[in-house]
Amino acid sequence: MAGRGKLIAVVGDEDTVTGFLLGGIGELDKHRRPNFLVVEKDTGLTEIEEAFRGFLGRDDIGIILINQFVAEMIRHAIDAHTKSIPAVLEIPSKEHPYDASKDSILRRAKGMFSAEDLR
Repeated sequence: MAGRGKLIAVVGDEDTVTGFLLGGIGELDKHRRPNFLVVEKDTGLTEIEEAFRGFLGRDDIGIILINQFVAEMIRHAIDAHTKSIPAVLEIPSKEHPYDASKDSILRRAKGMFSAEDLR
């Protein structure tokens, strides 16, 4: 990846992934693996977790965007990821609004500051 930036990976429902693909984020790596996963009703938990862990292991991915409702399904895997790159960002979907109390990054950030720091 010398001289190139890192990719954004997306894990989410069809509308979310399609929107990002239309925005131009779709890529295949040298092993022809895509940087996205469309989660449908029949997508297994194992498949979601394997894709997520696969994105974590790729050196060409800098950010993983994941619908928050999908993140809830594999919360243990997301909470176990402590490295800054790739950054894991939870985003809303059309059917499921964003809930800040469930966001792993915000929960970690709150733990870094005391109530006095936020005044």
